[in-house]
Amino acid sequence: MPGRVVRVDRGLCDMATPDGVIRADTEYVVPRDPMKVVCTGDWAAVDPDGAQPRYVRTLLPRRTAFVRSTSSKRSEGQILAANVDHAVVAVSLAVELDLARIERFLALAWESGAQPVVVLTKADLVPDAATRSYLVQDVETTAPGVPVLTVSAQDGEGLDVLAAVVSGGTSVLLGQSGAGKSTLANALLGEDVMDVQATRDVDGKGRHTTTTRNLLLLPGGGVLIDTPGLRGVGLWDAGTGVGQVFSEIQDLAEHCRFHDCAHESEPGCAVLDAVETGELPQRRLDSYRKLLRENQYIVAKTDARLRAEIRKDWKRKGAIGKAAMEAKRGRLR
Repeated sequence: MPGRVVRVDRGLCDMATPDGVIRADTEYVVPRDPMKVVCTGDWAAVDPDGAQPRYVRTLLPRRTAFVRSTSSKRSEGQILAANVDHAVVAVSLAVELDLARIERFLALAWESGAQPVVVLTKADLVPDAATRSYLVQDVETTAPGVPVLTVSAQDGEGLDVLAAVVSGGTSVLLGQSGAGKSTLANALLGEDVMDVQATRDVDGKGRHTTTTRNLLLLPGGGVLIDTPGLRGVGLWDAGTGVGQVFSEIQDLAEHCRFHDCAHESEPGCAVLDAVETGELPQRRLDSYRKLLRENQYIVAKTDARLRAEIRKDWKRKGAIGKAAMEAKRGRLR
C-alpha cells in the first residue's frame, strides 16, 4: 500500500496512507548509504494490513531532496526533507540580517530542485516602512530570482500571500532557531500544533522547540514540513545552487578575457571590473568565493579524481608564483 512518511523516529515512522496514519517499521529499508535513509516527505510502499507497526518494504524514487553536510568529520550528507516543491527560508527581522547565511540556505535550496522562497518573519518589530523597505531590498539583491515576503504571525500581515504560495504541493520550512518557524507554522495551520518558546533577549537566538521533522496538512491545501532550527548549514555538492545564488557573477564571468578566469587578479576580468566600478559589491564576491571553496572541499573529500585535480592546480599556481618571484628578484638585481 502506498504511503507518505509524516515523521521518522528511531527506526520507526508515521505514514499517511489510504487507511489513515499508521506506525511503520523501517527495518527492511535501512541502507548503508546515509543519503538513502527514510526521511520525512518520502513516498514508500508499506504492508497493506497486519498489526502495527507494519513494515516499509521499499522507498520510491525522490523528485527532490534538501541535503546539507553533517557536522561530523565523516563527509556525509544529511537529508532534511524529500519530495519538496518550495523551500521556505525563514529569516527573523528581530536581529541583524546575516546575508551570507541567507546565501548559504539558498544555494542548498536551489540544489535540492525546489523553488526557494525567503520569508522575513516578525515584520511587526520593524514598523518603520522605509527601514523595512531597505531590509527587503538588501535580501532581494542577495537572492536573485527568489520571492521575498514579509510576514508577521503576530498581526497576520503577509500570511495570505505565503499561504497561497505553499498551498500547491509540499513546502519545507527552514531557518535558524528563533526565526519564528514554529509560530509561522501554527499561523498557517490556524491552530497551535507546534510548541513555541521565546527567543533569548541577549542575542535574539531561539531554543530548539522543534526536535523532529513533521509533515503537516495545511487547511488551504498543500503540506508543510517543519524542521528543527539549523545552527550549521554546510554545503553538500551544491555547485549548481551556488551558481544560481550568484547568477550575476556567472553572467559577468562570461565576459572575462579567459574562460577559466578565477576572478582574483587576471587581466581583463569582468567580475573584478564590476567590483571596481561598484556594480558588484565586494561582499558578494567574497561570499561567492567562500562557498565555492567550501563546496569544492566537501566534494573533493568523496571524489579522488577531483582531489588529484585540485592538487595539480595548487602545484601549477605555486609554480607560477615561484616564477613571478624569481623574475621580480632578477629585475631588482
